[in-house]
Amino acid sequence: MILKEEIAEAYQRIQDEICQALESLDGGAKFEEELWEREGGGGGRTRIIQNGNILEKGGVNFSAVHGKLPETIKKAFGVDSEDFFATGVSIVIHPNNPHVPIIHMNIRYFELNDEVRWFGGGIDLTPHYVQEDDARYFHQTLKDVCDRHKDSFYEEFKTWADNYFFIKHRNETRGIGGVFYDKLTPGKTGLSYDEIFAFSCDLGRAFAPLYTELVNRHRDKTYTTAEKDWQLLRRGRYVEFNLVYDSGTRFGLETNGRIESILMSLPAQANWFYNFTPSANSEEAKTIALLRKGINWV
Repeated sequence: MILKEEIAEAYQRIQDEICQALESLDGGAKFEEELWEREGGGGGRTRIIQNGNILEKGGVNFSAVHGKLPETIKKAFGVDSEDFFATGVSIVIHPNNPHVPIIHMNIRYFELNDEVRWFGGGIDLTPHYVQEDDARYFHQTLKDVCDRHKDSFYEEFKTWADNYFFIKHRNETRGIGGVFYDKLTPGKTGLSYDEIFAFSCDLGRAFAPLYTELVNRHRDKTYTTAEKDWQLLRRGRYVEFNLVYDSGTRFGLETNGRIESILMSLPAQANWFYNFTPSANSEEAKTIALLRKGINWV
């Protein structure tokens, strides 16, 4: 059975591979790395890229932490044990060009003991302007990854993503979804821990070629001031979700995580316009109409 140390080592390799791919994609900016230690146990590698040709701000973070679970987390997880281990890779990329989408990925593993351990993660896309061809490509790629491991994964995890990445107070999805899963175990999936781990790594390694394709489709498009303003408004929605609903943000804050690493998901700039309403039949209005659950992209 796969050991937690082996999982952490594999996730570090995936972090390295993704950083190399993103530097090549941007062609200018390089990641800055900060090594950190968590009070209470463990630490990580925060890697941030900024002010690039394509990437305005992005983070590709690895962590492997351990210690005592706070009571609030124990209650949320429904567990009595205190000693935990958690490792994962977390990515958020905010591009300069409003025609290039925001993307998020997370793969993670959590362990209390041999009986209580699980995998979580997912990839989701937040276009400032929803392009239906891109959405179909994105979802088909994720379905192909899921299908290699279990036929039911894509439909189950797509629905999970639609429900999770939903901004309730706006009644809209954060983007076009993707796949999201949590607390995967052999009992829930019929797969062994080794097989779930293999799926986790497959998903992680799908990130770089998937985002490279989407960026290269749009990186040279020109944009107007109005389109840039729209991008900043959509980033505001992204901020709202991450600060109000994101479980990873809450877990990091409640387990005394490193604040700069936790909040690296936030863009360098975001705007809030009072009561903004897009013009009828505009590209902005078309995007809003597609920010809903249950769209079949494949």
